[in-house]
Amino acid sequence: MKQTLYRLLFAFQTTAATLGLSACGDLLEPTPVQQLPADRAITDAGSARSATIGAYDRVQAYYQLNWPVLGFLPGEDVRFNGTLNQFLQIDQNQLSADNVLITEAWTQMYQAINGANNVIAAVPGVNDPLLPTTEKNQLLGEAYFLRALVYFDLGRGWGGVPLVLTPTRGKENGQGIRRSTLAQTYDQVLADLNEAETLLPEAATRNRAVKATTRALRARLHLYRQQWTDAETAATLVISNANYGLVTPYRTFSTAPFLSRESIFELTFSNSDANTMWNNWFPSALGGQFNFQPVQSLITQLNDPAVGGNRSALLATTTIATLPVTYGNLYSRSAQRDDPSYVLRLAEQYLIRAEARAKQGKLTEALADLNAVRSRAGVPASSAATAEALLLAIENERRIEFAFEADRWFNLVRTGRAGTVLGVTDQRRWLFPIPFNDLVADPDLEQNPGY
Repeated sequence: MKQTLYRLLFAFQTTAATLGLSACGDLLEPTPVQQLPADRAITDAGSARSATIGAYDRVQAYYQLNWPVLGFLPGEDVRFNGTLNQFLQIDQNQLSADNVLITEAWTQMYQAINGANNVIAAVPGVNDPLLPTTEKNQLLGEAYFLRALVYFDLGRGWGGVPLVLTPTRGKENGQGIRRSTLAQTYDQVLADLNEAETLLPEAATRNRAVKATTRALRARLHLYRQQWTDAETAATLVISNANYGLVTPYRTFSTAPFLSRESIFELTFSNSDANTMWNNWFPSALGGQFNFQPVQSLITQLNDPAVGGNRSALLATTTIATLPVTYGNLYSRSAQRDDPSYVLRLAEQYLIRAEARAKQGKLTEALADLNAVRSRAGVPASSAATAEALLLAIENERRIEFAFEADRWFNLVRTGRAGTVLGVTDQRRWLFPIPFNDLVADPDLEQNPGY
């Protein structure tokens, strides 16, 4: 599941062939990716636990490479250092429906949904004294949260998508599910978060879902839906939770030997289950492939004490052929290969609340939230005095804070500024294309306009 950039592409040679001249045989009986074989039967405590871990593993699969790439590479701060068309399309905002990364991300996400659906469908019927009600509720709550997370990501990437809410065990119950609207997709996300919150414990586990995890994702969901009061309320519940706090200096959140207090939800890796994302950022002199490079304007901002502050630690420099080379250093624990994939961090909750408050005219409170993040990064306080200035300052803060995470593209699309900032003026291109293979496999699927 964990792959370097090039291994990913070789794994998809058959997909590329399917889309070329050798497609005939494979397209005779195509199968859309939401039609997946059933997992092993969930019949007892052990299989229920294993199935839940399997659902996390499937979410981990798309967050390990594909989703972060789709979040940062279409923005202006990272470029692809190579000639592979699949990545150049993303970098240049010229996606096609046969793009390998788009196809794999979509596939992985529906695999994750199916894993969650298996748990949701089967665990309530498990009768095993080794699986007490409290643990059964926890496993169910985790599955509901994971399904909510995936559908939220599908919504912000593709718009409304097919809502598959039961396990897919064959072609007959996967096809024919038409795309829901984006509003319906987000309604399902909220319904799943509500269910998860009632089932999950109040705890501080950062690599498995708890109540605070659902509230953090709810805050993000309400922000995307422009429900400012609800976004402020949900973010406040997380910020006021004593289990979480901003850590200083900034780099501590990703270099601490244990899960950081700033982390609300992350997907963890280990030596035996390695995160190879570092390999795409590190230069060859350090054993990497240097596929992704921060552009000079971002390097300048990160190294500016008034903008980046101690977030300059996101960059590192080495020498190649007597010349200094700067590279991204978020994934820096390469010896252990245990860098997590960051999903929800407390800094985002402050910026969510800041934006929600600014939208409601609560400018003093919004500025305080923005400056909490800036203070933690060792950056001078902002003096933005109007709602417009505050919103721009918050946008710029997100750009620096989450420079190498799955944020910039989605944030600019959400606020309608992808055209102004990135020059992507065709709003049809603000959504990803439905993969070609799935369109061929299921005639009830409709492509996004513009593809």
